[in-house]
Amino acid sequence: MNELTPPADLMDRLTQSGGHGVLRFLTCGSVDDGKSTLIGRLLYDSKLLFEDQLSVLARDSRKHGTVGEEIDFALLLDGLEAEREQGITIDVAYRYFATEKRKFVVADTPGHEQYTRNMATGASTADVAVILIDARRGVLVQTLRHTYIARMMGIRHVVLAVNKMDLVDHSRSRFHEIVAEYFKSAESLGFQTITPIPISARFGENVTRRSENMSWHTGPTLLEHLELLDVDAEVQNQPFRMPVQWVNRPNLNFRGYSGIVVSGSIKPGDAIIVAKSGTAANVSRIVTADGDLDEAVAGDSVTLVLNQEIDISRGDVISSAEERPEVSDQFAAEILWMHQDDLLPGRSYLLKIGTATTPATISSLRHRVDVNTYEKQPCRKLEMNGIGMCNVSTAQPIAFDPYQKIRDMGAFILIDRFTNQTVGAGMIEFGLRRASNIHHHAMTVTKAERAQIKAQKPAILWFTGLSGAGKSTVANLVEQKLASAGHHTYSLDGDNVRHGLNRDLGFTDEDRVENIRRIGEVGRLFVESGLLVTCSFISPFRSERQMVRELVEENEFIEVFVDTPLEVCIQRDPKGLYKKAQAGEIKNFTGFDSPYEAPENPELRIDTNEISAEDAADQVVAYLRQTGRLG
Repeated sequence: MNELTPPADLMDRLTQSGGHGVLRFLTCGSVDDGKSTLIGRLLYDSKLLFEDQLSVLARDSRKHGTVGEEIDFALLLDGLEAEREQGITIDVAYRYFATEKRKFVVADTPGHEQYTRNMATGASTADVAVILIDARRGVLVQTLRHTYIARMMGIRHVVLAVNKMDLVDHSRSRFHEIVAEYFKSAESLGFQTITPIPISARFGENVTRRSENMSWHTGPTLLEHLELLDVDAEVQNQPFRMPVQWVNRPNLNFRGYSGIVVSGSIKPGDAIIVAKSGTAANVSRIVTADGDLDEAVAGDSVTLVLNQEIDISRGDVISSAEERPEVSDQFAAEILWMHQDDLLPGRSYLLKIGTATTPATISSLRHRVDVNTYEKQPCRKLEMNGIGMCNVSTAQPIAFDPYQKIRDMGAFILIDRFTNQTVGAGMIEFGLRRASNIHHHAMTVTKAERAQIKAQKPAILWFTGLSGAGKSTVANLVEQKLASAGHHTYSLDGDNVRHGLNRDLGFTDEDRVENIRRIGEVGRLFVESGLLVTCSFISPFRSERQMVRELVEENEFIEVFVDTPLEVCIQRDPKGLYKKAQAGEIKNFTGFDSPYEAPENPELRIDTNEISAEDAADQVVAYLRQTGRLG
């Protein structure tokens, strides 16, 4: 037989098995608890390995293995060379196997703390978490962290696999000791089931076959439990939800709305509603590439044709008319932070939920969770791998359900606006009641009318640069020139606002973010009043300057980068701050122990080392005239 050709019975099982549907589970826990070995054993005992795979496995076991002359099953999944050399899992490895009763998708996730985001990735689509514990070491901090993340990611079923029982003489008392310790911590998290099973993944004991050495265990083997666990009914019984991925319009005679059904079911004739707009219609057809369906259920990719044309676009959610999702621009969510730069309240990120993407800020950080004790602790920022409860504010209302009710409708990611990296994963717990009770009140006198009275186009002139660059000096001269020409202005200066509006803020990164957020909101109000407002702030972070830019309309934010070299600013040192920073008397000083992120595409760039402040001010005024802002 060709080594690359699977045996006929294997192909039959892969294509025909699955009487209980597909089960997605992940293995997690601390480093060296045996996660990869367990999955390798499941694949081996299920006879799902080709002859060439076994040959490679035997060779790699001799080269990288840790079990002497025996086969090291962990190497089946440790595909990266770095993983094999170190004997650890770094990436998330997915494997597929099947028995006569069910098909399985299993994720092998890393145990190291620095790869927590990888573990969260595997947990986000899993139905069951198999949490391994080394019988010699017992419950560890990483065990508790992965347990909490599993609960956070909506997993309702846990298998507590106490591994390496062969190394503790298959001790019944040791097993029960570990189970009691784990239950003491995990019972409060509200899992639907927690099933403890003593195993030895290396020898396959209680994995796919019962162990003669642990005859005292009367429960199922791991595979028996996974084969019979029912998780499908939970999704099917939820209300219908389908985030719209795209509007399908191949010709003038057809308009459909395509997406994946994430919960519930839908039939032709059923009443639906567009969550954000509240527009109602009925389903006339359910179209797929293989023909129309009589019913679509969770997991189906379909195109819905409605009985009337209504305004629907990508990012909208089509839902059951009887059970609607919540729509709000503020909600409370639990967030797992995945980036080395701290999560800071007030900083602007992109929030992606379903098929919708919108700017969002963390309006407040309510508490962080200590993964050792699951206690809630006050905090002002969230560090990498930290978990915290936050209030989130979005630029536009979004449709959602609580994550614990419908996972796909309550899960979101946070994306850094400049690097496009995913920096956090969030799970919505509930909408904030005040968000649905507060509405914009339309004023009779508009911004355009106020600006017309003043014969100018309002804008924020945002002067940014290092301390000592000359921001305030140039901004002051600009306002003088504008005022003398009869224009209506106001000036916001970094030092002045810290005497009043922002007197409660210091100079930590989180306080700097909040400082700029408040100033941006005040600046927006001045623009609404029709004024030209100058703002002189170091504002070291690009994301905060971008946040202010998005508070006003296009072309109403003019970034003026006072690009004076650091050495020149140090020579000037008008306030003596650089001298104090060099002496260690000032902490978090921009340019020393706190970064300054220079603008990449400012409207104006000025170097006060090359031109006078007077000439710099003239350049700004000339720009305003050229762009038609001065009437």
